[in-house]
Parts: sequence; C-alpha cells; structure tokens
Amino acid sequence: MRKLRSHKKSTGIGRLAFGFTLLEVMVAMAVLAIVLVSVYRMHSQTLTMNTAARFYTQAPLLAQKKMAEVTTTSSAIFASDSGDFGESYPGYGWEVSTNDVASEVLGEVANDLKRIDVIISYMDDQFTFSLTTYRFLRE
Repeated sequence: MRKLRSHKKSTGIGRLAFGFTLLEVMVAMAVLAIVLVSVYRMHSQTLTMNTAARFYTQAPLLAQKKMAEVTTTSSAIFASDSGDFGESYPGYGWEVSTNDVASEVLGEVANDLKRIDVIISYMDDQFTFSLTTYRFLRE
C-alpha cells in the first residue's frame, strides 16, 4: 500500500487561502464605478429627454391657445405683452409681439398686414417654442 504525501511549501506549513486579493477588489471596484457612472449618465439623459418631449408636446397647444386669445381681442393685437400661465402650467411663460410688415411686392396692402409672434418658454428659457402668424387688419 502506498502512502499519500501532502504537498507542503518550503516552510513546511500547509495552508489554504480563502478570499480576494487587493488587486481583485480594486479591479471589481473600478468596473463597478464605470458601470454606475454610465447608468447615472443614461438616467440623466432620459430625464432631460422626457422634459424636452413634454415641453414640445405642450408648447404648441399653449401657443395656439395664446394666439387665439390675442387674435380674438382686437386691442391685444396692436400691443406686445408677456406673462405666465399661472398654477396650471408652472414654469411656462409666454411673450407676444406684434410688428408691421414691410413688403415692396404687396405695396400699400402691407400697411394693413401685421406679424404676430408668440413665444413659449420653459424653465427660464431653457426650452423655447415660437409660433408666427400674419393677420390682415385695418387700423
């Protein structure tokens, strides 16, 4: 019968090592940091895109509403004004400006033509949407 010998190191002490080395822990932490930064950036971009999509969906409706208000009130067409939409749409603001149209092609008809611009802004002009129309008005 043969005897099994145990393999021992040169010191004569045999031991088993469990756990991770410092290098393995540092590599794992580096990989984890890269992944977390990527996920954070992706989440941040998702929030920004969501805000932009909500604005560009809501702004045309608000611009049309404000344009309808301006064009139905004849005295408002000749004035420029600005404001906000109140508690219904927090962070949204509007600005209306009216300008005369000058055109050599239209001649004197252009004197009765007005350009009306409505600008909708959100989050202190971080997002803006503009709507322009022309109205034929006799003063």
